[in-house]
This record gives sequence, C-alpha cells and structure tokens, in this order.
Amino acid sequence: MKLNAYREKQNMRYTLLDIIRGVVLISMILYHACWDLVYIFGMDFSWYEGTGAYIWQQSICWTFILLSGFCWSLGKNPLKRGIIIFSAGAIITLITCLFMPENRVVFGVLTLIGSCMILMIPVHKLIKRLTPETGFFFSFLLFILLRNINRGYLGFEKWNLIKLPGKWYRGMIAAYIGFPPIDFYSTDYFSLFPWLFLFVSGYFLYHFFQHKNIFSNKKLSIWKCDLVFFSFLGRHSLLIYMIHQPLIYLILWCIFLN
Repeated sequence: MKLNAYREKQNMRYTLLDIIRGVVLISMILYHACWDLVYIFGMDFSWYEGTGAYIWQQSICWTFILLSGFCWSLGKNPLKRGIIIFSAGAIITLITCLFMPENRVVFGVLTLIGSCMILMIPVHKLIKRLTPETGFFFSFLLFILLRNINRGYLGFEKWNLIKLPGKWYRGMIAAYIGFPPIDFYSTDYFSLFPWLFLFVSGYFLYHFFQHKNIFSNKKLSIWKCDLVFFSFLGRHSLLIYMIHQPLIYLILWCIFLN
C-alpha cells in the first residue's frame, strides 16, 4: 500500500525539476568547498576570486531562486513550506553568529526563499490576472534594474544608473529589504529586493509553460525523465543544504589535520 502511494506521488512530480535542483546542488557544494579552502584553510586559488568564480556563484543562486518561484504553484500549503524554509535560514543565522561570527550568515538564501514563498500568498492574488509574458517581462526587468541596490544604485552589475539616497541604508530592516548599512556583514546575503523579482519571474515562467500546454501529455516525457542520483538530491535539497557546510568543513579539516 505504501509502495503504491510512493509511486503515485513520484508520478505526480516533474522529476526534471528535481534533476536540475540536484545538479545545481552539486555545483553549490563544490563552490562552497572552494570557499572553505580559500577563506578558511588559506589555499592560494586566485581564479576563485575572479570573474569566472563570480559567474559560477551567480549561476547557482539565480537557478535556485528562479526554480523556487517556478515550483511555488506546484506545491501545497505555501505558508507551511515558507515558514519551514525561513526557520531553517534562522537556524543557520543563529548557529553562525554563535560559533562562527567572522563567517556569519545574516539574511541568507533560505531566509530569502522562505520570505518569498510567504509573500507570494498575497502577491499572487494581485498579479495572477497578468498574462505570463507580461508578468515575466516586468518582474525580470525590475530584477535587472534593482540588481545593484545593495551597493547603493539602480542598475545591473557594472552599470550603475541612479545613485540612491544614503539615508535609506540604515538598520537591519533596511538590510532585509535590500538597503544594507555600511557596517552590515554577511557571507551569504540575499535581500528581498532585488531577488523577490527573480522569484516572481520563476512564478510567471511556470504559468507561461502551463498556458502553452508544455506540461501536456504529448510533451510530458522530458519532465518525467529521471536520473535517480540527481533527482534524489533535488527532492532532499533542504536537508542537504543544511548539513553540507559542516560536512565539507569536517572533511577538509581531517585532510589538513593530516
């Protein structure tokens, strides 16, 4: 009976999404292993501090956040899921502030994704009447325009368009929104703006696929393809995210100790 229920649950999943999440999870683990080697164990790895590593890091977080928005409409009870993920982020903040204050995580990616999941409950009631194309265009445009607000500007990456008032950058609430004070520090910082708009872009991308019947039976095979290892990682991504850094640190510590 339980086996049949498990198989039925698996048949309802779009395993391609789990595979993508699993692949990006592996990429993230490798990136964080490099981070530990460079910033904790002092390895000289100049490439990691350059443009290539930055693009690598951005590819990970962009994919995770966009995919989280894409999957928001697929799951049940977004409030419960959002609270769980937000709480996981709070646990990481508490642990790092207590035991690794020099590498503390404040308003990290789990805090962001949990916040987005909760905020989407009222937001989607306002935006669901937009066509997916219109919604995706404007939400992604807002993400691009707000990409540099953490650094005090409207703009994207190297292109700063408008300098924002310095008085906006005061206090922890401002940091949570996207306006970090000059003394704010976090090794993993994802503010609500601009990243909420990338999450919303994923939401509209899902509805675009649904509107175009890309999930229809004739085209479903690619969504149901399975690579067991990666789809397993994808299904358990939150647990793996929570434990991967301590495990990486322990393994590297044992290697360098010897």
